[in-house]
Amino acid sequence: MIKMYRDNNANAIFIEDANGVQFLNSLHATIESIGSDTIDVEDIVKGVNIVSNTDYSEFVDENDDPYGNTATEVCNELNSIFSTSGTPTNELPFITSSLTIALTVGETLNYELTANYGVGYEWDLSNVNSVTTIEGNIRKLIGGSSLIAGTYNIPVKAINYNGQDSRTIVLTVSNPPFSNTKSVVFQQSDWLSATGSLLSNTLGRSSNGAGSTDAWSISLYFKGGSSNNQNQTIFYFGANDITNANHLRLYWNGNNVTRQQLIFTYGSTNNKLKFTSPANTITSNSGWHHIMITYDGGTTGASSGSINSYYSRFKMFIDGVQETTTNTHNNYGISSAMNSDNLRIAKYGGSVNAYMRNSCKVDEVSVFDSDQSSNISSIYNSGIPFDLGTLGTNPLHWWRMGDGDTFPTLEDSIGSADFTMTNMTSSNIVSDVP
Repeated sequence: MIKMYRDNNANAIFIEDANGVQFLNSLHATIESIGSDTIDVEDIVKGVNIVSNTDYSEFVDENDDPYGNTATEVCNELNSIFSTSGTPTNELPFITSSLTIALTVGETLNYELTANYGVGYEWDLSNVNSVTTIEGNIRKLIGGSSLIAGTYNIPVKAINYNGQDSRTIVLTVSNPPFSNTKSVVFQQSDWLSATGSLLSNTLGRSSNGAGSTDAWSISLYFKGGSSNNQNQTIFYFGANDITNANHLRLYWNGNNVTRQQLIFTYGSTNNKLKFTSPANTITSNSGWHHIMITYDGGTTGASSGSINSYYSRFKMFIDGVQETTTNTHNNYGISSAMNSDNLRIAKYGGSVNAYMRNSCKVDEVSVFDSDQSSNISSIYNSGIPFDLGTLGTNPLHWWRMGDGDTFPTLEDSIGSADFTMTNMTSSNIVSDVP
């Protein structure tokens, strides 16, 4: 069977036979001879038959219905549709479909090119991985779900016997709208690990604080569980040897009415600065809290006369407000490098007594390579998580803690320091969010 009909969008004749599919115009049908049941279809411009000596009953329309009951009826019907297709003598093709396409990351393209007086069509798809035309309709593009956010130019041509129309279609792929729907819950012995060395230029340093180049900020949401354990580590970065080598640690001292404090330490067990929020700052029944710790990059030890200066390097914010912390030290702080052996959430060194417990939850963890104290209002955003990529200064690392993640990996959506979930299951990714 030969399927042949007028395609209104292409303004050309669609032909499908054993040789495939094509769009043509400037066609003419003739009967082989008087009384013959066979038909020829000629491409007038090229002067060649595209169909020869074919029985009239083989010609059908787009619905697979025959054009008539005799060769004469079929020939006349074909010439009727041929006469309303093709191009007037001097008409050039003109692309009429939109030259802009908008997609969201992960969406699939569904675009059809239309043109006045177009006969042939050409695409340059070398710049758009996974985008292709569909079999049988070269004017239609599909695919593109693997494209990352960005702008892609797709050259295209509509061609007829008089010339061509060359255009560029601009495909814009955008990130999906921000949505915070997941967090991670921790029980005894649950923890996350990532490659600490990937943050050596962010949270690490080579000596006693060189200034703003060593500055950083850590931002996250935390919801306290019901355990009264005093050493529930929230965030840890630094050395394997916690006694003698340097590290930073943020922890919660449990659900106890005389404590319920947030504590941050900078240094080793033997040499460190320690900052403690007031009692009952974060209780187990007070819901989600935004926490930010900042460091201005300055010196942190080790002279008794400068201890207040060392303390001033750090700020603790809870729910957008700077805390008045109780500050203490061991041996006037540290004046040496910050090690980058480990990056962890919910585990401190090898201690089994320093996990988060009893349904503590963490969400939207980010690390900046600068002191963001002056931007706390924007980052806190009245306690509503938002797209951190819209800030004037973006974090270098951002873990969504479940949104867009697949167990057991929690992706670093900006950097490459992905967390691995340890002693956990996919059920540790929950729908409780700030």
